[in-house]
Amino acid sequence: MPLSFLTADPALEAASDSALPFDDRERWRRPYRPGPWRVGIAALVLLLASFVLFSAVALALTGSASSAGAVVGGACVVIAGALRLLRMGVWVSGRGLRHVGFLVTRTAPWARVVSVRTVQQPVRWLGLPRTVQGQALALVRGDRPAEDTPPLLTTHTLDFLGRPAAFDRAADTVEAWAAEYAHRRR
Repeated sequence: MPLSFLTADPALEAASDSALPFDDRERWRRPYRPGPWRVGIAALVLLLASFVLFSAVALALTGSASSAGAVVGGACVVIAGALRLLRMGVWVSGRGLRHVGFLVTRTAPWARVVSVRTVQQPVRWLGLPRTVQGQALALVRGDRPAEDTPPLLTTHTLDFLGRPAAFDRAADTVEAWAAEYAHRRR
């Protein structure tokens, strides 16, 4: 069973006539691999969840079933958080562009996308309030001002921190999807 949140499809790396070398363009896919920071943090959170589940077993063996149930519920919340952390990022399909955050998912149909471009600007470092100079992949929509749309990707997120070449490849791929579907609209 393929893990959809680890979508580095071999088809993406294969040579093709199109900038979008996918068989099924209607399926949502992330056009880049999750970064090592994102995967590492998710692994540590899942390790924490395993300790919490172990403590739930210990509680259940001591006879406190209600406490064990509450601890199992907490572990399920921690596991769901780790899986959501792995799904975060930009996803594309033939229907549009999807920006998945930890709590919010925004989808822009290709008909509303005016352009996707890389810009040099201050970006948030690891999503924290501190900003540093970096690059961002900006989405310009026809139905919203550019200031209302957060950047899709930046060079200082968990996926691209310390990996500028990976950011460039991901930005180029998302821009290629946008250009392909903008060309089809005309």
